[in-house]
Amino acid sequence: MRRRALLGALGGVVAVAAATGAATGLTGHSGGHGPAKLTVSGGYIPQPLLTDEAAAYVTVTNTGGTDAQLTSVSTALAAHTTLHDTTGTTMRQVTALTVPAGGKLALGTGGDHMMLETLTHKPKVGERVTLRLHFAHAVPATITVTVPVRPTTYSPKG
Repeated sequence: MRRRALLGALGGVVAVAAATGAATGLTGHSGGHGPAKLTVSGGYIPQPLLTDEAAAYVTVTNTGGTDAQLTSVSTALAAHTTLHDTTGTTMRQVTALTVPAGGKLALGTGGDHMMLETLTHKPKVGERVTLRLHFAHAVPATITVTVPVRPTTYSPKG
């Protein structure tokens, strides 16, 4: 009888711990369950004003249980690429941008973005550019997307 009571109490503790772990996974904190699972959408490059550099924007969605890190981007359009974090009016180069578990990383005008530097040519509106996004802690680790070049003043809806 005493053993059954003890096992019942332990079972309750395990159930509470499991429920707590599941809730943590759903809230999108790192340390959740399962690898990051990524998709990329809404990408574009505004036609650059300069001939040697351009910005690129995408939205990365993570349906997995752990955070992922966008660590680099590569493209035949540019000799060098960098990632930038923007807080207020301050932009700084970073080594990675976080895609939160159960969340999104939305790169856009006035916010976090990718810089394509030392361009091979100035892309024209309507041209399509292939970007390879490289991630740590994610499935897949590399995502290749082809994005359109939009007018300089383009602003996505929503």
